[in-house]
Amino acid sequence: MITGHFGLAAAAKSADRRVPLWALMIATIWLDVVFAPLFATGIEYIDPAPGTDGGYGDSIIYADYTHSLLGALLIAAVTGLVCARWWGRRGGLVIGAVVFSHWVLDLIVHRADLPLLPGNLGSLPRLGFGLWQYHIVTAIVEIVLVLLGAGLYWRAAVKTGGSRGRVNLVTVLIVAFGAVTLGLDIAGI
Repeated sequence: MITGHFGLAAAAKSADRRVPLWALMIATIWLDVVFAPLFATGIEYIDPAPGTDGGYGDSIIYADYTHSLLGALLIAAVTGLVCARWWGRRGGLVIGAVVFSHWVLDLIVHRADLPLLPGNLGSLPRLGFGLWQYHIVTAIVEIVLVLLGAGLYWRAAVKTGGSRGRVNLVTVLIVAFGAVTLGLDIAGI
C-alpha cells in the first residue's frame, strides 16, 4: 500500500500548501520508518501468510508497536507537535493526520494483524479487512489513490498560481514514482 500512501500525501498537499510535499511524503510512511529499526532488531517482524510465498500482500506483519492503533495515534501526535514548530498549528495537524492515515489505509489492506494496543497488550483481537488477499483489486485501489492524489495536487497547485511546468513535472513524478513503487512491490523487490 506504499503507492496508496503516497497518493494520499499528494492529496493532503492540496489541503495545506504551507507544508512541503516532501514532508507529507515522509509523513505518510513515517510509521514504516519507525518500524524499520524495530524490524532490524527483531522486535517487530513479518511472516508469510499461510499458504503463500510472502510476496505482495501475502504477509502477516507483526508491527505490534508502530502499527498498533494506540501506537500509531501516539506517533502521529508527537510527529504533528514537532512539525507544528516549522509549519504552524494547522501544518502540524495536517502532518499528524497524514501520519495516522497510514494506519487507516493499512486497516483496509492488512489481514487481521493490526493490534489495538502496543505490544498487543491484553491480546485483544487484531484488526485488518484483508484487501491484500485480492492482489489485483488492491493494485487498482493503489493506482486510483495515486492518480486521485496527483490530480488533486495538480489542481490545487495550478489554482494557487504554481508554475505550470513545475506543477506538471511534480505531478508526473508523483504518478511515475507511484507506478515504480507499486511495480517493485508487486514484484516482491
